[in-house]
Amino acid sequence: MPLIPEEPQIHESAQGPRVTPAAGRTAQTPRPVPGPRTAAAPRPGRPGPGPARPTPPAQRSHTSAAPTPPSGPPSPAGPQIQLIPAPADGALDAAGEAVDLLLDTGRAPGDILVLTTGEQHPWAAHELSFGEDAYWAQHDARDDVFYAAAALVERASARPVVVVAVNGDGDEDTAARALPLALARAGTLLIVCGDPERINAALGAGV
Repeated sequence: MPLIPEEPQIHESAQGPRVTPAAGRTAQTPRPVPGPRTAAAPRPGRPGPGPARPTPPAQRSHTSAAPTPPSGPPSPAGPQIQLIPAPADGALDAAGEAVDLLLDTGRAPGDILVLTTGEQHPWAAHELSFGEDAYWAQHDARDDVFYAAAALVERASARPVVVVAVNGDGDEDTAARALPLALARAGTLLIVCGDPERINAALGAGV
């Protein structure tokens, strides 16, 4: 169905599954590798001895002001769905901006799960280099934003907010499988960044 762009604000007051388009965006100039905010490091859930890990670059700060989203139990009708239009090569950047806005408006880092349908988020790739046990221990600690491949969504536990970057080129099956599972793990809000036609097709087929 046609999408009507509006201001790219993240709302949680409305209830029930729906797609809320945000302003279209163009490809942006590459920026430093994003990752969970360094204010949350060191993570208490980071186990095991070994050499000190280099801290991944911090996410770009977001200066836009917005009301603090209300917190509370999820609606029986399900979480709200928000769509942020972006090209496949800009979906990861759009997801990073959505996370920045969520944190700036009062969301706790541990409330947020970020999934990618294509290439791994740089933070996930960095942490996986130290082993899967340490990586998933950070997921279980729930004290920071957690990034994972959409293919691993079944292993991830539910969080109040799930952000999905549809950043794989032409992999419709991955998005179609991941989005319904991501919706099931979102307590109050599911944010999907990517091509609107692909997202609507995946949600329409799986939700």
